[in-house]
This record gives sequence, C-alpha cells and structure tokens, in this order.
Amino acid sequence: MPTPDPSSERASKAHELWDLSRPCGTRPSRRAVHEFCDQLLEAVFQGYFGMTAEELTEWMSILSEELPKAFCAAGHELGVASEKANQVLAAMDRRFPELRQALQWDVEAAYEGDPAAPNLAEIIFAYPAIETIAIQRFAHVLYQEGVPLIPRIMTEWAHSRTGIDIHPGATIGKHFFIDHGTGVVIGETTVIGDWVKLYQGVTLGALSFKKDTEGRLVKGIKRHPNVEDDVTIYANATILGGETVIGRGSTIGASVFLMESVPPDSIVAIDQEESQRQFVKRKRSTTS
Repeated sequence: MPTPDPSSERASKAHELWDLSRPCGTRPSRRAVHEFCDQLLEAVFQGYFGMTAEELTEWMSILSEELPKAFCAAGHELGVASEKANQVLAAMDRRFPELRQALQWDVEAAYEGDPAAPNLAEIIFAYPAIETIAIQRFAHVLYQEGVPLIPRIMTEWAHSRTGIDIHPGATIGKHFFIDHGTGVVIGETTVIGDWVKLYQGVTLGALSFKKDTEGRLVKGIKRHPNVEDDVTIYANATILGGETVIGRGSTIGASVFLMESVPPDSIVAIDQEESQRQFVKRKRSTTS
C-alpha cells in the first residue's frame, strides 16, 4: 500500500480551509456566537447583566441562524443542516431549566467554598469561573448534539475573557467551583464528579498523543483524567492521562504532578523536607 504524500494532504487541507463552495456558502459568524454568549448569560442570570426584555428573546434566534451554517460547514446539505439545527434547538429548549438549576448549584458551591464571598450576587457579577462554567455547560449540550464549530467558539470566548480553558466536551458534575481560576485547563475527555473544587493553574490534561500507522494523531479516544466526587485540587497541580482516576474524597496538593490514579480519600502532596518528593497517604477515617 503506497504511503500517503504529506505534502498532498496538506494541500488538500489548505483547499478545505479556504473553500467556501459548500451548500450554505459560509460558516458561522464568530461575532454572532459571541453575542449569543453574552445574551445567554443574561438569560440564565436574569437582571444581572443589564439587557432589556426584548434583548432576552434574541439569544435563541441567533442560535437558530448560526446552527445551519455550522452543519453546512461540516458538509451537510442545507435541508439536512436545517433539520439538524431544529433538533438541536429543541434539545436546548428542553434542557434549559436543567442547566439553569445546575448553574444555581454552582453559584451556591462558590458561596459555600469561598470565605471571601459575601453574597450570591457578587459571585454572579464578579467571579470569572461562574461565567466560564455557564458557557461550558451550554456548549457541552451543543457538543453532545454533534454541533460543529459553535461549542468551541463559545468556550474560547469564555477562555479569552477569564483565562479559564474548559473544552466543551468535558463532563462536569453538580456543585462545581473553580476558585480564582486563571490558568485552569480542563481537556475534552475529562469527567468531573459532584462537589469538586479546583484552584488556579490546575491542569487536567493528556499525556503524549497516540499516532496511527501513518503518523497521524488518533482522535476520539479517552485522553484526560476522571475526578470523582468531593475532590479538592489545589493551585498549579497537573493531572494527566485518560486512565488516571482521582478517587472520591481526595485532596491533591499545590504543584503536584500526577500520571497515575490515587485511591479514594487520599492526600497527595509534596514533602518540602524530602527533596520535593511527592507522597500519598490516606485520610484518617471519620467513622468509628
């Protein structure tokens, strides 16, 4: 079997990059998706971001215009793209109350987890993590529905505003809180349980990427860790790998580097007196 010519593949990708001769003739508008994100935040946290009642009704109409473009950009004919867009809009409308409830729990988790938070309003107005988590939760629905382009545009919009990078594919449980937040990275196949708290600079990332027999990256596989319920991960910790599991109730100390699983109720920290060596120990049981 002949070896593919990398230069011809690159030329084909370059043509695909600039080719607009597709059914819809265009791609989603970044500006429109960014406007959608702004209006989505107001729709979720009504009364906090200063939009009028008329503007509050526009967020779904923006999405309805951009979704067919996204499906067309992925190669679907206009009729199929429109049908898929309608299915996604129905799913978004159906899941809106559930997502809004999840975000209420996130705000409450921030209040309970941060002694500096005087009230819930300040968290909604001022905490960058709440903005990022809100956008990611809605982007995740679009990602689950197979929407091209738009989910990533949404989360990168939030990333550019807050410094928190959460891929739309990441699965996040209830009562999630990121304190401070700057520099947090959460990869596509990460799974996070309930009542998880992260601090700034935490990375939930991948190890070196697998390649196929032709030297191309293998996509669509589990690459990022699982974090079970009731876990706290302190600043600048790095946890890598699709087979890595942080057991329920564990605490990961600041600047820890992990590429292997730890059992439930563990403490992982750096021993400052032992040449920076990491250690793992079990928490003392609270049961008699």
